[in-house]
Amino acid sequence: MAFRSCQILGRPVIAPINLTKTPSRNCYFSVQNCSLSSSQSHKLVSEVKDKLEKEHSSLPIGKNGRDDEDMILWFLKDRRFSVEEAVAKLTKAIKWRQEFGVSKLTEESVKSVAETGKAYVHDFLDVCNRPVLVVVPSKHLPDVHPPVENERLCVFLVEKALAKLPAGKEDILGVFDLRDFATENADLKYLTFVFNVFYYYYPRRLGEVLFVDAPFVFKPIWQLVKPLLKSYTSLVRFCSMDTVRKEYFTEETVPANFRD
Repeated sequence: MAFRSCQILGRPVIAPINLTKTPSRNCYFSVQNCSLSSSQSHKLVSEVKDKLEKEHSSLPIGKNGRDDEDMILWFLKDRRFSVEEAVAKLTKAIKWRQEFGVSKLTEESVKSVAETGKAYVHDFLDVCNRPVLVVVPSKHLPDVHPPVENERLCVFLVEKALAKLPAGKEDILGVFDLRDFATENADLKYLTFVFNVFYYYYPRRLGEVLFVDAPFVFKPIWQLVKPLLKSYTSLVRFCSMDTVRKEYFTEETVPANFRD
């Protein structure tokens, strides 16, 4: 059994994507390392809190609200400690959470679409101790469920995966099982929604994305999607099912659909 080396780096390494052969990677820590002292960080967090209170007092408080210091610090790191940029992105994210009803999402509310098996949070962490979100596009038929139901499932599963983060870990692994993918499964709008959710509302939470056993028919879809993914393009790795088993999991923890 081969184990992956889990190094913590400041930023993900940008490498070209090769559909036929991809070198082995390490597990990357996706938020830029910060050299600020605790007091400096606290000062910036306070500045953001004050600006949000003065300029956006209607935003909710509490967990994932305008006074959530952990959330503020995360967005500050994402925006390279620019108070103005962090405030702008946080405001958008908090408003979106309200409008989308993130706090109201439950297992029951997404049950019908979750039962398709098109996506789920794996019971075990990967070898780098990251929660794992598995997506099976071959089970996604765009016309079967309303787009909003698919979107709710996506957000519910992201929240569920983040809730499984061990202490000291801050990002998750996304695994797209592309076996049996066909043109009828293609849904550019939904895939764009998925990556926009990570880019705008859960920045830097997606540590790596695996596209597993991508068939030839997926190649033109990738060419369409690639420009829309912004910086997340660098997180994508095309690989085989065997690579998933050997480099990302142990024999005991590999997802059932990747077993022999």
